[in-house]
Formats: sequence, C-alpha cells, structure tokens
Amino acid sequence: MAERQGLEETSSREARKIAQKCQLLVKAETRARVKKISEILKKPEDTRTKEEVQILQQSPDVVADMQKRARRRDKLKEQLKEVEDPPEVLCRKASELATAVQQARHLVVYTGAGISTAASIPDYRGPNGVWTLLQQGRPVETRSLTDAQPTVTHMALARLHQEGYVKHVVSQNCDGLHLRSGLPRQALSEVHGNMYIEVCTECDPELEYIRLFDVTERTSLHRHMTDRSCHACGEPLRDSIVHFGERSCLEQPHNWEDAMDNAKKADTILCLGSSLKVLKRYSCLWGKTRVLHKRPKLFIVNLQWTPKDDNATLKIHGKCDELMVLLMKKLRLDIPLYRRENDPIFKLVTPLLSDEHDSFSTRQLTLPTDTTSLRTQQESLSPTCNGNEKDTDQKDHSSYKPGWFGKGCAKRRSSTAKRRKSNTTTSTSVKLSE
Repeated sequence: MAERQGLEETSSREARKIAQKCQLLVKAETRARVKKISEILKKPEDTRTKEEVQILQQSPDVVADMQKRARRRDKLKEQLKEVEDPPEVLCRKASELATAVQQARHLVVYTGAGISTAASIPDYRGPNGVWTLLQQGRPVETRSLTDAQPTVTHMALARLHQEGYVKHVVSQNCDGLHLRSGLPRQALSEVHGNMYIEVCTECDPELEYIRLFDVTERTSLHRHMTDRSCHACGEPLRDSIVHFGERSCLEQPHNWEDAMDNAKKADTILCLGSSLKVLKRYSCLWGKTRVLHKRPKLFIVNLQWTPKDDNATLKIHGKCDELMVLLMKKLRLDIPLYRRENDPIFKLVTPLLSDEHDSFSTRQLTLPTDTTSLRTQQESLSPTCNGNEKDTDQKDHSSYKPGWFGKGCAKRRSSTAKRRKSNTTTSTSVKLSE
C-alpha cells in the first residue's frame, strides 16, 4: 500500500514537471513567434515574402494586437511633439483671444509649468521636462530658483487682473512667481502649493509663514515637515506642496474654495502653459454640471496636445510670453516691468526667529543693492529676457533639486536601489557562508 502511494506521488511530481516544461516551451515558442511577427510588420507590405505573409495569416489575433499597440505608440509620440503656429496665424489667434477677453464677463485663468519655462524653470512633460528626463533615466538638474523672476506672462496676468479682465488665477505651479508678480492673494489659488510658504495646521485658522527661501529643502513625498516650529503654538511647520499622488489639504495657499466659486461663475477659461493632464481630473473647474450651451468657452495656449483640445473654442500653439505680448498690444495695455525692490514677498515675509537662521542652507531672495542693474522695459518685454539667457554666465550653475521638483521620485528610486543592493549583498554572504 505504501509502495503504491510512493509511486503515485512520484508520478504526480513527474507529471507536474512535464507540465511545467511544456508551459515553458509554449511561452518560448510564443515569444519567438511574436518576435518574428514584429520583424515582419516592420517591413513594407510589398517586400514581404509569401512565407512571411502566411505567418501573419496564421496569427491574426497577435497581428491585430501588435498593430493596435503600434498605433497607440505613434499617437503618443505625436501628442508629445511641440508645434508652433506661424507668426501670421499666431497674430490672428491673438486677435480672436483679445476679443474674447474683452467680451468675457468672468474670465478665469488656469496656468501650468509652461508659463515659467522662460524663467529657466523646466516644465514636466516637454522634451526636456522633469517627467520626460526621469523616464529616460537622465538626471534632473536646475539652477537655484531664487534666480527666477516673474516672466512676461506673470506680469501681464497681474496687469489684466488690475484692469478687471481676469477675475481669478488657478495655478499648478509651486515656484511662487504669481505671488511675486503682484497678483493679490485673494485672486490666486495655488492648488499644488508654494515653495516659499510653510503652514501650521494645528492653529485655527491655519497660520501661514511666507519665507524668502525654498522651505521644501528637507521635504519630499509624504514628508512635509520643514524642521521649524510655529511661533504661536510651537507645533512643527509643514510645507504647502502637493506631490503627485497626494491630496490638497490646506486652506492657503491652495485656496480651493475661491477656485471653485470662480469656476462656477466663469463664462471664459484661458489655459496657459498646462498639459491639463492633472487639471482635467478636477471636474469642478470645468462647469460640467451646466447644460452644454452654458458651459464656459475654453481657450488653450500650449505647444503640445492636451486632453481638452477637442472641447476648446480656440487652441493656440505658441509660447506663452510671445502670445501675451501680442494680446496686451491688442488690448492696448502695457506689461509692467518686474522690479525686485517692489516684489510683494518682501512685505509679506515672516521674519525668522534668532534660533532659526541656521534652519536652511538654500539661497534666499535679497533686495538689489544696485537698482541701475535692473533690466530695461524693452528687455523685459522680450520673450527671451526673462529666461535669463543673456546673462547666464553670471548665474550660479550649481545643481539644485528642491523637494517639490522630482526629489520625491529620486528618493524612491535611490531607496529601491539600496534595497536591491542590500538584497544582493545578503544573498552573496549566504552563498559564501554555505
């Protein structure tokens, strides 16, 4: 009886081994066939042999799946291309936009990383964007953001709000340039935070601390404490940044209440320099609850495709600064010159306590000592001047990675690498001990 059970167990083990070998052989054959089909599909149809055509006919499902994937890849590549309208087309579209701005009863502007590229701050999904570089395994390096200053677009939006054209600005940017351009706090919702603002969430209402340096130096994904304490209650302060995968939870500077209120009133929406791949998920910003003919008119300014292009009244393929210069000329408005000594952040800043001066190591904003060194009005209106391209030799070229600019992803990658290394070391030591 025992011998019979032993024989049955042996035969079952052998059967499992044979089944596993068969599965491996089938997988290997499938991989080889898929590879062969992929090579055939790369050839032009008129150069394929009869044997190759027969192979394709024998696997119609595999061929259809591979063709579908190829179309999807081509579509994604096409969407990532940057396209610029010719000058005459850009001028015509600027005129159409100017008419829409003048006729709008409640204009709301949504801004993205594309309005800050002229300030030497890279975007996220452009050819040299942060996510693009990370996906390609290339390093993400930027200059200190204290070198950045509000661009033509930032200053133009501040002027448009002053003149009553723009009612509210909803920004995804964390660089603080809208605040520094002179746009009033009540007219601004920084839904992903501000690198110059840290907050005490224990106080009621929440206390805001505006600094002259990047408060995200020691923060990253799910790590928001800045190592400074609230002056009122002594509890730890946190940054205001919303990383990818997190949710907005602060009253200021996120200001979601005003963002939603203005979105409900909006009859015109202008999107500047945003891929809209994140903003499209915020349904409260697009008036979807309204009947179709009462939804706001949508104007998009971006070099790349966006998921809202089909819903747009007008899509403008152009750089934000160039378009805003044309728009302001059509509206007969001057774009104010940014002057460091008039930057509102110096009036809003909360002074550090005596024991907090060593709590950061990044550069901080300072008032200019020589006002004659400021850019002229003509240079300010040039699309390239705010990109700091003319005086890059005088800038600090050291690598700088604040917490909100890819650092969280870098930390995850480095920790994963460390775990792999430790696992490899452990397995090697086990083998040696054996």
